[in-house]
Amino acid sequence: MFFTGRNCRSQRAFPYPQSGKRKSIPRKVALENNGKQPQNVKLFLQDVSYQADGTIQYSVPESNIRTNAGWIRINTNLINLKAKEKTEIFYEITIPDKVFAPGSYWSVIMVEPVEDIKPDENIQGVSITSVIRYAVQIITDLETEKAKPELKFEGVKMDKENGKTFLKIAVANKGNLYCKPTVTVEIYNKTSGQKAGTFSSQAMGLLPQTSKLFLLNLEKTPASKYNAVLIATDEDENVFAINVELEVKDD
Repeated sequence: MFFTGRNCRSQRAFPYPQSGKRKSIPRKVALENNGKQPQNVKLFLQDVSYQADGTIQYSVPESNIRTNAGWIRINTNLINLKAKEKTEIFYEITIPDKVFAPGSYWSVIMVEPVEDIKPDENIQGVSITSVIRYAVQIITDLETEKAKPELKFEGVKMDKENGKTFLKIAVANKGNLYCKPTVTVEIYNKTSGQKAGTFSSQAMGLLPQTSKLFLLNLEKTPASKYNAVLIATDEDENVFAINVELEVKDD
């Protein structure tokens, strides 16, 4: 088995200033082969986008209007790792002097194990081999004082899973800056007005013009109709809220 090292699935460059010469920034990614056999690994850049319905779209570099793939140079595109070996891959981000707009730009470094093809003359037909890829997301923020996230609630759904009640909330970032919001719901009994509870999701990153589905476990909230306030708060304490009506039903 092959995997990327700790803390390298998403890397975010420090914000770049509004004016002045922008320097090249060296960064690195830690890789480890925790298998028992040597492993060849290739590295290459791709653009990526994702939506709350679960779709993830990978595309060729510079196909996304907010790609930074053209700014990134990786020091190698192919390595060989011995069993249990660890290594570091270095890359450099060089921001062009002129960028059309402030905000977040991103791409991913794809890390793909390369299997040696050994034809077996005793087996006829087509052989299919599955390959697991790993994506290291690289985010660059430019002129953040001119950029901001803009979160929008796009869908609210109540669902039952394994006897538990979940609130599934689709949130989109319509702004131009990456953020990492948490969604909280405050629930009030529609008849009595009494507060029935406050529940929160895990924080998840949202790139501009993408969306994700936030899950909130309502635990043992009794079956009833409720008034609720949905609140999305990011790491910079930007707050977005709406009022909704919910109904928790018996199994």
